[in-house]
Amino acid sequence: QVQLVESGGGLVQAGGSLRLSCAASGRTFSIYAMGWFRQAPGKEREFVSGITRSVGTTFYADSVKGRFTISRDNAKNTVYLQMNSLKPEDTGIYYCAASLRGFGVPIQGRSYDYWGQGTQVTVSS
Repeated sequence: QVQLVESGGGLVQAGGSLRLSCAASGRTFSIYAMGWFRQAPGKEREFVSGITRSVGTTFYADSVKGRFTISRDNAKNTVYLQMNSLKPEDTGIYYCAASLRGFGVPIQGRSYDYWGQGTQVTVSS
């Protein structure tokens, strides 16, 4: 089992920044990749960014490319999402997820095996 706990969400004005953290515990050695997803009210959950645990390969959704940066600290079993130039459309609940499957950065939710409880990000205009 793997447990994931997100933190760092909050309320920020458009153009501002936030840094989300996701701390993993349990059988962390089995994690192949970790990702961030978000879900806005009335919308489906969507992939934001992902990173492989060993090599550090990253992938971003087009909507956040150039504004968000994902990184990892394997010693702390933590993944970060630095979010800059935030827009109101970035508002939503942000979820951290861990995948045990080994091939590239998964971008579909069904490829992830464990999920955190989510953290709210609200960007005001």
